[in-house]
Amino acid sequence: MAKNRIIAEVPAVGYRKRVRGKKLLGMIAYAERLIIHLHKAGKERVAEKYATSIRSLKRYLKEKDVRLIEVSSLFMQGYESYLKNTGCCRNTISFYMRNLRAIYNHAVEEKLVTPAQPFKHVYTGIDKTVKRAVSLETIQRLKRLDLGENPSLDFARDLFLLSFYLRGISFVDLVYLKKKDLQGGVLCYHRRKTAQLLCIKWERPMQEIVDKYQQRNTPYLLPMLNEQEGDLHGQYKRAYKRIHKLLKELGERLHLPIPLTTYVARHTWASIAKSRHVPIGVISEALGHDSESTTRIYLSSLDASEVDLANSLIIDSL
Repeated sequence: MAKNRIIAEVPAVGYRKRVRGKKLLGMIAYAERLIIHLHKAGKERVAEKYATSIRSLKRYLKEKDVRLIEVSSLFMQGYESYLKNTGCCRNTISFYMRNLRAIYNHAVEEKLVTPAQPFKHVYTGIDKTVKRAVSLETIQRLKRLDLGENPSLDFARDLFLLSFYLRGISFVDLVYLKKKDLQGGVLCYHRRKTAQLLCIKWERPMQEIVDKYQQRNTPYLLPMLNEQEGDLHGQYKRAYKRIHKLLKELGERLHLPIPLTTYVARHTWASIAKSRHVPIGVISEALGHDSESTTRIYLSSLDASEVDLANSLIIDSL
């Protein structure tokens, strides 16, 4: 189906009328309409990629909208800087930019905006993924390190291990985990990157780390955010810089060939799972690579039990 026909399926009178009245010239409003009709056209994968990118843009705009004519090169460079400051890697930034560019081009084809090349100076390429996984033996060495004399390094090490135990959970998701997310021996949370729901069977090593740092009078599972201090995002950014500086020091102690980051925990989990002959489909689901529309309710999902079994096998091997 041609791109133009997707938009043409919108109820013609109302859609055109609102466009002429400049009530539908917001980038987000336009994208949300486009996403609805991509779903109707059976283009689920494209719709979900667009939706993920628009959610990121909405966070940048603090749930406001920006008119299509204001989507300039300077605006996109500002958004790119925001993504870098929140810890997004170049390929993630490119993913968002390429999808937003596609949405923008739809609007250009509909003659809703004059093309102004707003994506000319932001990154839209694809970097070759650098190896970021370490061996199971390295994880074991990290776990055995005696860090009793340095509580800060000990905490950073425990966060890395917890990220690994939780199937490579991203640092931002780890920081924002709440006590209420853990119920009935299952941790469920929504990925902040995609809003996808992930559920993980709670294992003893996870509880040991949480018990070690447990605090009362806070809704959070780990002691990195304090609601009374406000500016949670600022607290997250400071925690990110502090923990990754400590992880780098730990990596140097272990003489690792790559910098130690929480992203290494994610790659390592996937690498070890693959070496244990865990099916690629199970690994993808564990990492949250499947679309939201295919996510099943945890307790009724056969795949979820396979993922939990895979995770238990990996944790037990340490």
